[in-house]
Amino acid sequence: MKRGLHCCAYRILGAQTRLLILVLLFIPARSIPQVAIRGEMVYTMSGAPIQDGVVLIQGAKIQRVGAASQVRIPSGYKVLTGKVVTPGLVDAHSVVGLAGMLNQPHDQMQLEKSDPLQPELRAIDAYNAREPLVEWLRTMGVTTLHTGHGPGALASGTTIVVKTLGNTVNEALIDSGMVAFTLGESVSQNFRSPATSAKAVALIRTEFLKAQDYVKRKGNKDPEKRPSPDLKMEMLARVLSGQAKVLFTAQKATDILSALRLAKEFGFKMVLDGAAEAQLVLDEIKKAQVPVILHPTMVRPSGETRNASFETASVLKKAGIPFAIQSGYEGYVPKTRHILFEAAVAAANGLAFEQALSAITIDAARILGVDRRVGSLEVGKDGDVVVFDGDPFEYTSRVCGVVINGQVVSETCR
Repeated sequence: MKRGLHCCAYRILGAQTRLLILVLLFIPARSIPQVAIRGEMVYTMSGAPIQDGVVLIQGAKIQRVGAASQVRIPSGYKVLTGKVVTPGLVDAHSVVGLAGMLNQPHDQMQLEKSDPLQPELRAIDAYNAREPLVEWLRTMGVTTLHTGHGPGALASGTTIVVKTLGNTVNEALIDSGMVAFTLGESVSQNFRSPATSAKAVALIRTEFLKAQDYVKRKGNKDPEKRPSPDLKMEMLARVLSGQAKVLFTAQKATDILSALRLAKEFGFKMVLDGAAEAQLVLDEIKKAQVPVILHPTMVRPSGETRNASFETASVLKKAGIPFAIQSGYEGYVPKTRHILFEAAVAAANGLAFEQALSAITIDAARILGVDRRVGSLEVGKDGDVVVFDGDPFEYTSRVCGVVINGQVVSETCR
């Protein structure tokens, strides 16, 4: 009798186990995003453009890329089609998510004006993933955003790199950013001191000298002689050790040279930001092997950007200096520019089409250090793709499809 009961229980348990296995196998297969994007021209940014190309995405990653004659679209895949397909656009520098579209005090968190030197501030503590400007950029093809504290303080805080998808900063975050520094007129406009360039550089040097001493005292074998924890010093120590890069905003040639001297003196890694007068100091920038996140091509030419030019991007390209194009900080509503338009103007003023596209995709990703994940259409990279109904740099063309991490987030032509 007992043997019969055991046999019956075994059969019931076996049936339940088999059913559970079938359910577990079936549900994930149906829930994993499977998307195919077909374009009359596919710019992978990792090789030659593909006529009549296909990009297959399974889950969050790119599965295959190639000509339609070689890549079969499996049944069950959601299919998007368009004239031009590109990688998701990468905005190399913005303040969106800290700066909001309402232009009111409660949604303008991009610059803290209580102290000109606050490298310890973190964009991760202020980024609003639900900000409508983030959604707008997403529908316009910007899938990766380097954002955070803006220019206007000697050290305004630490930036972050995020996807324009997710309801929280933790969901959006893909990488830590850089420590943002600024030299120039915007600092003296926001703070009583420093009022001159020499004072600004002296204040920065003083803090780095303090940080060097802080690091030295932290290594003391006697615990009582070690310094108390200091958030500002800790962040500058990360810069000195090479754990964090500096994003140095400098527009005028004199300020660019000062930034380069500081990097050389203290040995930190730097990305030059803005650089309106870069054409005046090309040799120095190239010798320092510093990449540039160029100001928006259509930046207003006034004040310290009065010598900005539509042609600076092409000048940097000819000089062999790595660069990307940014949206930057926009003081007017709707509080952000769009890198697609900025790159289009650069393409009309000396840059070739693919060079301009590269400046807002793979080149931007390389400068930000996230090119293993984004910036090009390659197997294993994140499934971030944009579909256009025409030439991306033509004003009349529209973004008609956006995929981020394998999820179709927009299918409306804008």
